[in-house]
Amino acid sequence: MKKLVTTGIALALGLGMTMTASAAGDAAKGKALFATCIACHGTDGAGNKALNAPAIAGQEEWYLERQLKNFKEGIRGADAKDVYGAQMRPMAMTLINDQAVADVAAYAASLPAKAAADTVTGDAAAGKASFAVCIACHGADAAGNKALNAPKLKGQHDWYIVRQIKNFKAGIRGANPKDIYGAQMRPMAMTVATDDIANNIAAYINSLK
Repeated sequence: MKKLVTTGIALALGLGMTMTASAAGDAAKGKALFATCIACHGTDGAGNKALNAPAIAGQEEWYLERQLKNFKEGIRGADAKDVYGAQMRPMAMTLINDQAVADVAAYAASLPAKAAADTVTGDAAAGKASFAVCIACHGADAAGNKALNAPKLKGQHDWYIVRQIKNFKAGIRGANPKDIYGAQMRPMAMTVATDDIANNIAAYINSLK
């Protein structure tokens, strides 16, 4: 496990030196573009379980930008089993260029994050122990780490966290050869042996207020 984490870190840092700089996002311009997102994610970006829309308010701008580009390019949401990703992909494709992606990501990131309700039945205490595997990249407070390409998990809906762990395990996410950073996460998700453990991890993350 330690070797996998170290390899992922080295890969992330190595690629980080060759990536081109992203366009700077303009939150004011992104507000108008965010109108497309409101139907599912809400005006406050808090998400909606009934519509399978995760919270995006307060998420890291760089991460939102990357995921929007992944949806646009078919790196994410193109797998036949990714039903909910397939719903998101055409929405991302309405953003006509990288600047539009950066702008809407900047606006979503500027929205204040809200506490997520408990919807998953899990043991937060047991989840804390299982979360030890996640700390190397996502941090002890689940606040994420851009240098390691690890998004913030704190504040995200527990049901969404569980779904993404399952998606990584099943190869629905992270298996595309162009998804470099998803490939780092997939072996970590594979260590989550059961659905109960996934629920426990999500319950623990949700306890971090």
